[in-house]
Amino acid sequence: MKKYQFLLCLLISQITFAQNADYILRNGKVMDGTGNHWQIKDVAISNNKIVAIGHLNKWKGTKEINATGLIIAPGFIDVHTHIEGDEIKNPLASNFIYDGVTTVVTGNCGSSANDMNIYFNYIDSLGISINVAALMGHNNIRKQVMGTANRHATEQELQQMELITAKAMKDGAVGMSTGLIYIPGTYAPTSEIVRLAKVVGENGGVYASHIRNEEDKVAEAVKEAISIGKEANLPVEISHFKVNAQNNWGRSKETIALVENARKQGIDVTIDQYPYTASSTNLGILLPDWVLADGQDSILARLKNPIIRSKVKAHSIDIINRRGLKHFDYAFVANFKADTSYNGKNIRQINLLRGKKDIAKDEAETIIQMMELGGAQMVYHGMQDKDVKNIMAYSFNMAASDAGITVVGVSRPHPRAYGTNARVLGKYVREEKVMSFEEAIRRMSSLPADKFNIKQRGLLKEGFFADIVVFDEKEVIDMATFENPHQFSKGFKYVFVNGALTVENGIHNGVRKGIAIRNKN
Repeated sequence: MKKYQFLLCLLISQITFAQNADYILRNGKVMDGTGNHWQIKDVAISNNKIVAIGHLNKWKGTKEINATGLIIAPGFIDVHTHIEGDEIKNPLASNFIYDGVTTVVTGNCGSSANDMNIYFNYIDSLGISINVAALMGHNNIRKQVMGTANRHATEQELQQMELITAKAMKDGAVGMSTGLIYIPGTYAPTSEIVRLAKVVGENGGVYASHIRNEEDKVAEAVKEAISIGKEANLPVEISHFKVNAQNNWGRSKETIALVENARKQGIDVTIDQYPYTASSTNLGILLPDWVLADGQDSILARLKNPIIRSKVKAHSIDIINRRGLKHFDYAFVANFKADTSYNGKNIRQINLLRGKKDIAKDEAETIIQMMELGGAQMVYHGMQDKDVKNIMAYSFNMAASDAGITVVGVSRPHPRAYGTNARVLGKYVREEKVMSFEEAIRRMSSLPADKFNIKQRGLLKEGFFADIVVFDEKEVIDMATFENPHQFSKGFKYVFVNGALTVENGIHNGVRKGIAIRNKN
């Protein structure tokens, strides 16, 4: 009898506990991340989990939030970021949080921390406002074995790289990234990438690639990424999918078709995209790859050689000639540490400020001189909005910022650092109706969670971690511009990270409950 009384009391206590929560979001338009149509429901949060979803009339929350007229969605997962080194500058990760992002995947474009275990421990010890998953960068793998040498790896070097890759995966990396236009990744043949990708695939990881060319040879580069996935038998993510340069406008139909055909063949290929017509990367991409090998001293020595310098100028001028341009006025400086007064100006303007002739040859010399002073982070205007929308309409495409954590007022970054998700939701969903809100949220939540094996996130589901955004579909919009990028997105009213209320009534409250997310395969 006493046994039954005990069980009855235990059952009653469990029922009583289940009807109380830390937070209850009331009467919101729940878009659960699956792409299904919204439903008016309540969401209950206790500790770090979602504990109930439905009509929770008998539930009580320590704090209750009226979400009437607002969308309740899973926290957004930004699969393409570069936050290494920025975390300590702004642990609040304000630009991401105010854009609805609760989890990022960093280590993209072949660039990451050298040791994943040390990096993840650092994230957890620092405490930041977003969750962090990471890819292991191929450039970092190669540098640890070969430096920035312009040659193929020996068999012994390949084996060393395989060991580094395997350790990174065991330490929790979600995959490996390549940056095949960057040093030293650009020197690696496809066969090297396949060798390492096989190790990644055996450990349940993804191959994410900044492909070898996004301009004239973009089709060949997409095919290379697909072939690596097929040969190494692992999922492929093609980063910041685009067709760049004015002479390639309209080719998005061709490149999307390559992805779709690969999927029909059973190859798990997906893409991500930032919703802008300008890219952002370093100044060095305007120089030939072979000039940039073996470190800064070697670069400077080569550029002092008049014959080499002349060849470098010719290479740069050929870039704008192929684009049908006469000047480098599409290339704007985001951050030039040697002289920050250049920030926000294009190469043509800077060339004239330096008292040189208004001709491409002198602009190419200005580029070289800036490289000699350490290079610069750039913004390049070279895409067409029609291609951006065509790519965005593709259902296996995720929104991604390609950005780091910003510090307000520092440099002139690409506005994607602040406004990527809000721009998709405001401009391309609400205003231009490229897709529905439900579909956009699926692409920002469950699709990236599935792709990068981020467990128990990406859906509003009982038992999942309470990463949640609450926003106004009529108000959400990006505010950041190329001229004034340091502006937070509008419309996000509440943000929860691991069950912790981090944005309340549109204001970041300083909470830092993000964690490192390690791949558990």
